[in-house]
Amino acid sequence: MLTIPGIETGAGDPGAGSPEVRAVTPDGDVILLVPADSPAAQAAAYAQDDDLTTVMEITDVAPVAVPHRIRGRAWVAGWLTAVRNAQRAECARLLGEANPSGMPAGTAWLMLRLEVGEAFVDDLWGAEHVEPDDFADAAPDPLVRHEAELLQHLASAHGEQVRGLCACRADERVVPLALDRYGLRVRFCEADGEGEDGVSDGVRGERCMDARFEFPRTVESVAELRHAMHALFTASGS
Repeated sequence: MLTIPGIETGAGDPGAGSPEVRAVTPDGDVILLVPADSPAAQAAAYAQDDDLTTVMEITDVAPVAVPHRIRGRAWVAGWLTAVRNAQRAECARLLGEANPSGMPAGTAWLMLRLEVGEAFVDDLWGAEHVEPDDFADAAPDPLVRHEAELLQHLASAHGEQVRGLCACRADERVVPLALDRYGLRVRFCEADGEGEDGVSDGVRGERCMDARFEFPRTVESVAELRHAMHALFTASGS
């Protein structure tokens, strides 16, 4: 979600105030693709070459059914401008790499550039400020594009093996929560905090605990991940 002081987003207008795709340039600027009729696009067009103070909020939601599904939030603040003609080809290439499936037809889109002034992250690892230089130097995890599918596969096809990673009671549910090049995080949940369908209703005060299982070495591909997961399961005897 994009927040621009003085600009109202239409509640119930799909995509208004929210980028459909985003990508990061080598210099650390964030390229955003928004509907051309969205408040953000209209504000940037009206401002022309003037910078718009903007905050982008990103929410990371677990792709599997688990209590407390929000894994983290990040806020990126900076200055928003429309992407100009000389920059359009390169920015379009970056957005295309971020979204290989392409954009839906029938919608006009506008590319915006967010020059990062500061960022803040609050996630499973903790909370901290991120300087613009560190933001620019950061590289995406090699598993990020596959994480959702991999976690869903682990939950549906390897539930007992995931459960075997750590001793737990019979009434506890174990769900794979997060996956990256360094390891797997799972969440243990009390069964009495779940509804009849086995999904937490978020009301009954369920107690959860996370556990982190590090890989023997960092992985750089899905193929390497298979070997790392096999090593984890073998070590636990599951």
